[in-house]
Amino acid sequence: MYVAVKGGERAIDNAHALMAHARRGDPSVPELTAAQIREQLQLSVDRVMTEGSLYDRDLAALAIKQARGDLVEAAFLVRAFRTTLPRFGASEPLDTAEMDVRRRISAAFKDLPGGQVLGPTFDYTHRLIDFLLEAGAPIPEPATAPATQDNFPRVTDLLGQDDLIERNPLPDADAPVGDLTRAPLNLPADRDLRLQNLARSDEGFLLALGYSTQRGFGRSHPFAGEIRLGEVEIEFVAEDVGFAVPLGTITVTECQMVNQFKGSATEAPRFTRGYGLAFGHCERKTMAMALVDRSLRARELGEEIKAPAQDEEFVLMHSDNVQATGFVEHLKLPHYVDFQSELELIRKIRRDVEARQAEPLKDAAE
Repeated sequence: MYVAVKGGERAIDNAHALMAHARRGDPSVPELTAAQIREQLQLSVDRVMTEGSLYDRDLAALAIKQARGDLVEAAFLVRAFRTTLPRFGASEPLDTAEMDVRRRISAAFKDLPGGQVLGPTFDYTHRLIDFLLEAGAPIPEPATAPATQDNFPRVTDLLGQDDLIERNPLPDADAPVGDLTRAPLNLPADRDLRLQNLARSDEGFLLALGYSTQRGFGRSHPFAGEIRLGEVEIEFVAEDVGFAVPLGTITVTECQMVNQFKGSATEAPRFTRGYGLAFGHCERKTMAMALVDRSLRARELGEEIKAPAQDEEFVLMHSDNVQATGFVEHLKLPHYVDFQSELELIRKIRRDVEARQAEPLKDAAE
């Protein structure tokens, strides 16, 4: 239980003022603007949008500034704002096959239709501090124009043509769309809700779980079938017109992981799938998400559940960084009554122990 703190309004107001000063830093240094964060810290903005479950680059940048760069706190701010927004319905499923691709790679096939498009990536850079950035070095111009989406079939579709990978179930247009932001998560959860949960999950937590599957804690032998980054169009069925209308485009990262094959005495073996999708450029997140998604399908695929990444309750109930932060950081709030009761209990126990230890000495002395 908590106890009320009275007379602390001035202290709290002063803490807010101190926070504002700490956020601003040295006044002689030009203030960082939200626009600068949006344009130059794009990967941070994309993570906050994904884990805050709201696609708004300006808002995510402002939240990062307000949170002094704490991305978990920024995601919390974005989620809190999201609760104030009206909901008009669900958009149509994204067609990532029609993505306007900026980056598209496959670790499974070297020569694939459309080729490899490296795009913006740290994969081939030296991990050395570039001090020229501080000096304002000129930005090199890319040698080629951005690719288009016309000739980039999905790798999993190519495997599917030869029946070498499990088929995706046909969508049911009349099935309700799950929404974790409006209904609490119940276990066991269907895959759509699991993927929603993983998309909003803390990147570091998912990364550790995905890494654990590669080290043997779970049945996984993954290949990055395809990772693609680009823009996709969002459509919404408006009731007054009766058909889907485009709302605009958003940037997403998609990962299709090709995993250990599955078969039986009556069914030919096929590769299994793991899937990840996130707002913006979130490659590490979608790869980890795809690894964990595949592990969470253990029960569906008849596999023994013996690793943390396969345990649905463990993963889904502990992956949300906003919930985890709240539960951990609530320990900073007053627990005076709780602690005093524990303190009194341990003192009483110690007195009882000391009294029992003193009895043999008293008998011996007599």
